[in-house]
Amino acid sequence: MLTPETEHTRTQFTRESILEDYRVAFRSRQASLIGRKEVLTGKAKFGIFGDGKEVAQLAVARAFRRGDWRSGYYRDQTMLLALGAVTLDEFFAQLYAHADVERDPWSGGRSMNAHFASRLLNPDGSWKPQVENYNTSADVSPTGSQT
Repeated sequence: MLTPETEHTRTQFTRESILEDYRVAFRSRQASLIGRKEVLTGKAKFGIFGDGKEVAQLAVARAFRRGDWRSGYYRDQTMLLALGAVTLDEFFAQLYAHADVERDPWSGGRSMNAHFASRLLNPDGSWKPQVENYNTSADVSPTGSQT
């Protein structure tokens, strides 16, 4: 995950940042391919994936800052992986509708995979500091909402 100290360098292209972008894109593509295989073999019930959108999502991640909000597109997995906001474990927990919010903090198994929604409250009911987080509103699925 990016730290506040290193976040400002996210827009700079260095040899290492380009290699890291490639690693993130590769991991994201592999997660999409594995996830699709899990759906097609009946191990997961439904899946929507972000393959083919990696480069655009990496560009968005470079511009996104803590405190910003995204009104999501359900294929934004690469962006959230690049920001360190979602892990592959969380991504696959979502695919299998894991009901534990520790495993799927985005919806606790209540939304389709790749539909991300930030939790605004801490477990004690106090508000999380949104200016310190990468925030995402609940993603929507209808095609008409993507215009």
